[in-house]
Amino acid sequence: MNRILGSALLVSLSLSSCKMLKNRGSNDRNDGQIVSKTSSTWTPVRPKGMVPIPSGSFVLGQTDYDFTRTNDAPVKTVTVTGFFMDDTEITNSEYQIFVNYVKDSIARTALANKAESLGFDPMNPNVDDSGIGAYAYISGSADGEGTPYDEYLKQSNTGRDGQNLDTKKINWKQRLEWDKYKYPDVDYAEVMEGMYYPPEERLNGDRRIDTRKLNYSYVTVDQTAAAKKRGTFRVDFRKEHSLNIYPDTTVWVRDFNYSYNDPMHQDYFWHKAYANYPVVGVNWNQAAAFCDFRTRYHNTALANKKKRAQQVKVISYRLPTEIEWEYAARGGLENAPYPWGGPYLADDRGCYLANFKPKRGDYLEINDGKKTGYMYTAPVKTFRPNGYGLYDMAGNVAEWTSSSYNRSSYLLSSSLNPSIPTSGESNMSVRGGSWKDIGYLLMVSSRDWENKDSARSFIGFRTVQSYPEGSKINYRRTK
Repeated sequence: MNRILGSALLVSLSLSSCKMLKNRGSNDRNDGQIVSKTSSTWTPVRPKGMVPIPSGSFVLGQTDYDFTRTNDAPVKTVTVTGFFMDDTEITNSEYQIFVNYVKDSIARTALANKAESLGFDPMNPNVDDSGIGAYAYISGSADGEGTPYDEYLKQSNTGRDGQNLDTKKINWKQRLEWDKYKYPDVDYAEVMEGMYYPPEERLNGDRRIDTRKLNYSYVTVDQTAAAKKRGTFRVDFRKEHSLNIYPDTTVWVRDFNYSYNDPMHQDYFWHKAYANYPVVGVNWNQAAAFCDFRTRYHNTALANKKKRAQQVKVISYRLPTEIEWEYAARGGLENAPYPWGGPYLADDRGCYLANFKPKRGDYLEINDGKKTGYMYTAPVKTFRPNGYGLYDMAGNVAEWTSSSYNRSSYLLSSSLNPSIPTSGESNMSVRGGSWKDIGYLLMVSSRDWENKDSARSFIGFRTVQSYPEGSKINYRRTK
């Protein structure tokens, strides 16, 4: 009897499955063939302020001088995948967006924690919005109110320390009030006062944000270590980062002994006169954190758009590898010592083509024939771009790359997208030369390095974003 029932049930399930497949085919107009619904070509959206660098092969290394023994850039032919690259170094105004975001997120988190300690329920849509309660945590739903998913997370106690971070979302829609005379209530004032230097540390009563609190946290995965160990848990290669992201403005004083550079220390990063100058005083770790922020910032903006279902997360922003940097700096020219070609550092009118130190003790390069130049950094786009449309790939400020420095890296690395892993390395490759360097360091093949924890008044950075091979992109060459 049981066998008969079992057979009948099996036949019934089989008929039901066949009926479902038949119905699905008629409703979806599917003829049973598995085909791709996407186009064979994809056109990526070019990020603002970036230019596309096409894939290609080039001769890497020192091709114009015959060095012996000290040459750390031997000639080698390599192939590089295409990518987008910032046409200028990251400027003070661009990095200020990062600093302000961190400042606001810290203030909002502190306000939300205070509201929670006072009993404001983050999932209650009737939270008092006249005071600090308006800054309580909200749900991740479109309207910010609680959902069954939020309730599930609270009941399941998933996540570290029994707390899932998805249950706490900062309320970014509520405007922050920074005017101390317009604070909505005493609790709000207590939290916001903690964002500033304490009274005993203030100068002449000047009330300023305590930059020591501006810490940014993010998570990465060590892909190199994970690739070596198969079948292990992803959490084993998860790395948590938390660091202060405020630029070290004291570099202007520390980098030059017996030199009066205090005005640069006081004004360079925040004064609006320097808004379009390259940011400096940023170490390698801070530059990497900016890349993570830029990716998160872009993705958040896309997610907030109305057509969420059509949005695709952006490919991560990152620092360029050393080889990508040199490839881009050459601007499509082969065997040329400088981004503009060469062999000279000045044009036919005698004007220098980059911001650098032209003579011993002379930091003022002549740019327009009127004896005016730049003693320190220059505004971005002051000098002409290279063939790919990239500015200041020589001079102005040197630039961090994602590659660790090794004198033998050109020999050790692959010929396909060469790079040396950065895990555990402290000395990172720096390229391009700067405003305080001589002409030799402006050569596209010249290599230099700095410790990743060091910040300098002559080192900045720019970011890149990869795009898939075969993407439909309009490349423009600059004469």
